[in-house]
Amino acid sequence: MPVFFLVGGYANGISWRAACRDGRPYAAWLEGRLRRLVWPILPLLAVWVAIVAIEYARGVRPELIRYGSQVAFIPIWFLAVYIVIMLLVPVLGAAWIRFGMKAFWALTAAAVAVDVVYFTAGIRWLGFTNYLFVWSAIFLLGYAWLDGRFSDRRMLLIYAGLAFVTLLLLVHLAPYPVSMIGVPEDPISNTTPPKAILIALAVMQCGLLLAVEAPARRWLASRTAWTATVAINATIMTIFIWHLTATTLVVFAAYLANGIGLRLEPGSAAWWWARLPWVMANAIALALLVAAFGRFERPDATEAPPAPAWRYVAGALMTCTGLGALAAQGVGGYGRLGLNVWGLAFALAGIVVIKQRLGRFAVSNRSSP
Repeated sequence: MPVFFLVGGYANGISWRAACRDGRPYAAWLEGRLRRLVWPILPLLAVWVAIVAIEYARGVRPELIRYGSQVAFIPIWFLAVYIVIMLLVPVLGAAWIRFGMKAFWALTAAAVAVDVVYFTAGIRWLGFTNYLFVWSAIFLLGYAWLDGRFSDRRMLLIYAGLAFVTLLLLVHLAPYPVSMIGVPEDPISNTTPPKAILIALAVMQCGLLLAVEAPARRWLASRTAWTATVAINATIMTIFIWHLTATTLVVFAAYLANGIGLRLEPGSAAWWWARLPWVMANAIALALLVAAFGRFERPDATEAPPAPAWRYVAGALMTCTGLGALAAQGVGGYGRLGLNVWGLAFALAGIVVIKQRLGRFAVSNRSSP
């Protein structure tokens, strides 16, 4: 996740600076960024509504439907946070230009302060402000990368080493759990809401990653590697939002097939031997979903002038609110209809508000900008 936001800061920094250089307004820039992010969500929602309806009609217990859809929508909360941070790109960009790394340290200090209050005063709701502070701080590391602040390989390795030591100290001397993702056994999650320790994780990961940037670029210069990268990137959003749905469907199919592969003792020899066919089954299911829905990643553009920026911001916030509810509570397992009506309503309404200004409700084979 930290690497995702690092790359997001880098990519959005380039895009926003190009828009400013070319005189494109915020509304036009935001329209282009949202085009590829929100449209692929629509078929995912439609498929899960159908799955919930079928399973509800079959008499499957609501809690199982809820849990299955929660698992499938784990990537969606992440996308919702990313979209919110993206809305702030002009503010973050201006802060970076004026303050540089001081802006990063200010956000880090705010995240630490929130954690202190979270742990010492027990004010848990305040922790949710770290969705802004933590991920914005990591996002700004992408700006530092863009501006050549991370070109010294030796210093990058030092940063990574110091961050690793910081991680060790925080998990042993502070109340942070060892796992950087939420697990059922931990009473506290480092990601829900985000904790400042994720910034240390980001510095470590980014230091190690950028230390090998030069050889990675040389490798990507080969035609085969670059072609594969471009091909995968053409449907990367589809892969991202559908990969756990593929896993959920494979688990469901295995359950219907008398639980094949589901009753193996984790860590046993049989369990390890089953990993290869398990991964292959997941890959095949994901490939079929990408083939079916990858086209939604390339919506038709429009030549019409963009709407006022507030329309896109409002639509994006509505969509993110709905997606957050669906990720936290699941798509189904509620009420007479068996659906999380409010989560779906907010997500769909937000997509409609955005897409009304992105052109026709259709798709094409052209790549979106």
